Amino acid sequence: MSDSPATVKAALLFPGQGAQFVGMGKELCAEMPAVNDLFDRAEAILGMDLRRLCFEGPAGALEATDISQPAIFVASLAALESLKASRPDLVASIQGAAGLSLGEYTALVFAGAMDFETALQVVRERGRLMQAAALAAPSGMTSLLGLDEAKVDQVIEQVAPYGRLWKANMLGPGNIVVSGEIQALAHLEAPAMAAGAMKVIPLAVAGAFHSPLMKPADEKLGEVLAAAMIHTPRIPVYANVDTSIHQSPNEIRQRLVDQVTGGVLWEGCIRRMMADGYTHFYEVGPGRVLTGLLKRIDRKVPCETIPAR
Repeated sequence: MSDSPATVKAALLFPGQGAQFVGMGKELCAEMPAVNDLFDRAEAILGMDLRRLCFEGPAGALEATDISQPAIFVASLAALESLKASRPDLVASIQGAAGLSLGEYTALVFAGAMDFETALQVVRERGRLMQAAALAAPSGMTSLLGLDEAKVDQVIEQVAPYGRLWKANMLGPGNIVVSGEIQALAHLEAPAMAAGAMKVIPLAVAGAFHSPLMKPADEKLGEVLAAAMIHTPRIPVYANVDTSIHQSPNEIRQRLVDQVTGGVLWEGCIRRMMADGYTHFYEVGPGRVLTGLLKRIDRKVPCETIPAR
């Protein structure tokens, strides 16, 4: 894949919760002083043994919302450090960024809207607040594969007598995640399969993220963001909630608050970026989820993975 900035308009993509794996960042930390320093600074802020959790697990602890969010954030920036070291010209040529849910914070750090310490403190509180909201209401998320938005809306309406559901993540064609109350999710499979779904997959998450059940986490996160130093990004960063490009610090704060209870329009973000002329993408961080989603949206568009090994 060519790195020539003269012919390529490239963007970085950063993963969200669910991308974590035991061992992420371990090799990079051993190989690169800059990554080792990143973990030192993170552990000082978090007050936890982040290295042990990322490198050794256990997986159950790493999956907890209040741990996985800061862990993925730091591991993604560790992968970014490796890219800076190995391909500095490419990093200098990057013209845009986006991140899935949590990954939006990583994208904003890359774009200079927040420094590492500020963003990590916000991410830590975001994870805590979302975990608390999840514990307050028995809820979850389920992935529906093979249905378009209109059919998902019909299924949600059919399940309404059992509880509330919302479209949470619009990830790609026929790939929609719904959030909602446990009883509603328990009755989701039959009508979804009858509507033509290929698969109905309950997700291993603590609660109904990106839905109104996350209140009052959004309001409390708003207080945290109000006190955070935020700058205008130096390159375009695309917002999950409406696919817009982040502009002023106050707009960034509001969209990050809205993201807690609002749907993630990931397919919309990618399609807008392609319409804006981006032709090459790099997924920076643990996993390959975003690379797979991009192939479902447009398999001709190249996406290279920069792993958090």
